[in-house]
Amino acid sequence: MRIFVFPLIVFCLAIFSCKNSFSETEVSLDDYNIEDGFNLKVVAAEPLLKAPVAIDFDAKGRIWVAQMPGYMSDMQGSREDEPIGSIRILEDLDEDGVADHTKIFMDSIVMPRALAHVYGGLLYAVPPNLWFVEIENDKPVNKVLVDSIYAVEGNPEHQPNALELNIDNWIYNAKSNFRYRRHKGVWQKEPTTFRGQWGMSHDNFGRLYYNDNSRILLGDYVLPNTLINNSYFTPRASVDKLLTNDQRVYPSHATSVNRGYANGVLNADSVLVNATAACSPLVYRGGAFPSSFDENVFVCIPEGNLIKRTLLNFTGDSVIAKHAWENKEFLTSTDEGFRPVSIKNGPDGSMYVVDMHRGMIGHHAYLSPYLKEKTKTTRIDTIVDFGRIFKIKHDNAPTTKISDFNALNGTELVSLLSHENGYIRDRAQHYLIFKELTQVANGVKDIALNSTDKLGQLHALYVLEGWSALTFDLLLKVMESAHPEVVAHALVLSKKFVAEEQADSAAAIFNKIASEENMTLDIYLSHILGLWLALDEDKFAPIFLDILKKRKDNETVTESLISGLSNVDSLIYAKTKDMDSIKESVFMKKLEKSLENKRNQKKNAIFTRKTINEDNRTSGAKMFYQICASCHGANGQGIDGLAPPLMGSEHVENVERLALIILHGLEGPVHVKGVEYNLNLAMPGLIRNESITDKDIADIISYVSNAFSDHPKSLRQKRIGELREVKSSTGMEFTEEELKALDK
Repeated sequence: MRIFVFPLIVFCLAIFSCKNSFSETEVSLDDYNIEDGFNLKVVAAEPLLKAPVAIDFDAKGRIWVAQMPGYMSDMQGSREDEPIGSIRILEDLDEDGVADHTKIFMDSIVMPRALAHVYGGLLYAVPPNLWFVEIENDKPVNKVLVDSIYAVEGNPEHQPNALELNIDNWIYNAKSNFRYRRHKGVWQKEPTTFRGQWGMSHDNFGRLYYNDNSRILLGDYVLPNTLINNSYFTPRASVDKLLTNDQRVYPSHATSVNRGYANGVLNADSVLVNATAACSPLVYRGGAFPSSFDENVFVCIPEGNLIKRTLLNFTGDSVIAKHAWENKEFLTSTDEGFRPVSIKNGPDGSMYVVDMHRGMIGHHAYLSPYLKEKTKTTRIDTIVDFGRIFKIKHDNAPTTKISDFNALNGTELVSLLSHENGYIRDRAQHYLIFKELTQVANGVKDIALNSTDKLGQLHALYVLEGWSALTFDLLLKVMESAHPEVVAHALVLSKKFVAEEQADSAAAIFNKIASEENMTLDIYLSHILGLWLALDEDKFAPIFLDILKKRKDNETVTESLISGLSNVDSLIYAKTKDMDSIKESVFMKKLEKSLENKRNQKKNAIFTRKTINEDNRTSGAKMFYQICASCHGANGQGIDGLAPPLMGSEHVENVERLALIILHGLEGPVHVKGVEYNLNLAMPGLIRNESITDKDIADIISYVSNAFSDHPKSLRQKRIGELREVKSSTGMEFTEEELKALDK
């Protein structure tokens, strides 16, 4: 009997190979506590991820990740300039809900920090550039430079990021005053209000939300770019607003924070009291949580290892935020590596949390001596080769099958404009636009005009806007009977149709809207009236004055009125300056300031700023490492035989003395904390280096004072210029005695 061994082996291998082996990291969630009724699941973890900072979903619902392993890989941030960043695609090959494979889309890039799936490709930020690439078989093709000055190189904490596609078809950024879109194949860039620091989100209406380190939630009371039509007027009462004065956070354990030594930062149990590194707010719009969670804002508090839940109250002319609980948070962890840095609404209605899972998340230019010393014990700086993405789902949420948007036809996409999930609505709108599926225009118009779902109407209007298919007649019909929020958008969109032949119909509908005594409608009607006034004073001045008399002291409405007066501001001033009911109003004070700015040619800064400058401490850190670290040590510890320590030095605490030393130099002996250093060497001053400016000196002082003193201070450039003229007795380096004498 012959036994065919080889075919049998092949057969067995084939059978066993049918069961694929996938690598899925097991992560214990014992250290995590989430609100009752919700469950937390790890959908990706190391080694598939390393220092993720941003995600987005493609047409199939796959997660794409921007990774920054170069950020704070050690206490000096020594790998920031290395091309070790990447953009990767997470895949779940065994379809169990956990990623088991990554596909490299783009590798060997330096510090990518934002990405967005738009226009069938990927928009991504790698400072200083903003790029767009088309995607072919999960590979980048046809790379286009969208903006070469998107972000100056420097501290990632202070560079533009987010790439938030809003309902108005524009892409907004945190830490930036520019917005972007591609229309008819051409990329556009426009000024917008400067907003936030890291991360951005929008609500169903289209208002933007953001924050910075110590302020948990900021936002705009009004739709973006509605109050900047007058370039000599800068709105301050209705944009970039602090939405809550309550900055309290409730970590579940004592955490390591940068300024933990400062009074009030920690409580008696060394637990963080107020936010110090808040970032990435998310307005939940997924439709899969209980209704009480609709349009709640969830905020990352990475320094406290938690996520906070905040409630919004829309008043018509403002937005007020209130935290959901006292002494409690939505998600907390005792894992000090848990660093939530971004949250996204997902295509299945869940929330997705990006956990950078890195011990040090504060940039080296900002690290305090306190945290550096504490880290020697905690060793949290050794948490570097990790990264996770969590999914938060409600227990009663149905399992949702994610559609492939590329496989949907126009009719199917139109039906999704009224979907309960805001992510789905946004995507449907965007795909209809960039695929130019205008053959379903009648269906879109029907929703815009006849739907009883206000959100579906809003998305339909902006599909038509994206196609350049809006008409003034259609907008008039919407203004006749739609929900006030839809009418507000119709008013905003009508700005493109200001023309003499439309004046009669515009005046008629505007009079009707003004008579409804609706605060929201008054705001958005106000911001377009100036354009119509320039065409026909007789028809539109009475409407303007009627709203003004009603709302003359309402700052949101008055800012809206003034924002539209770029061509008729003097006319309105002449009409109102002698009116007893108006001349002492908030409106008049703001209008007079606008006219003064116009006379002095002082424009709103967003129209003059071309890019965001590198922050001074980061610039100072770079110069310190180039000029000073070789003698004083990277950590300011001093080097035997070369230079005394800077850490805790009284010469660092006194910034004017520090400026004199940097400028003119210092010869020994010198004392630091009672220890004499007599090195027989003189530190040369930088005053003879013509390439070193007063700003450079100021930046070095800002960094050194922050990095090596518990009481960071700065010095104005003007004062540094004055100290250039202060000389020692020899005209060369100062002695310690001379410096002390100058203090008296």
